[in-house]
Amino acid sequence: MIKWTGKCTSEEYREAFLFLIEQQKKYNLIRFLSDVRDQGVISPDDRKWFEHVAIPMSIELGLKAAAVIFIGNVFKKYYLNVILQATNKFGLPVKLFVELEPAEEWLITLE
Repeated sequence: MIKWTGKCTSEEYREAFLFLIEQQKKYNLIRFLSDVRDQGVISPDDRKWFEHVAIPMSIELGLKAAAVIFIGNVFKKYYLNVILQATNKFGLPVKLFVELEPAEEWLITLE
């Protein structure tokens, strides 16, 4: 799980996902939970990097599903729509939630 707080630089954004990918390799993680309720705006370049680099790398390592916790505003909805479109290309189940507990429960039920 990652909980985003505030605005981050491009370097911080990418380093966070590369760290998670390293943890995925180390522990054979197959589910991912991201809490973006307090996340700042993500740049278009970082969204593209996430779509074209981070998602494919993680799926190649065995990622099976992801859940995102968010409170909607126009920027978050746009960002999440981009993520959903990208993950749909790979057939990766991603579900949006407004609270932590249902997100955890959904992820646990997946094989």
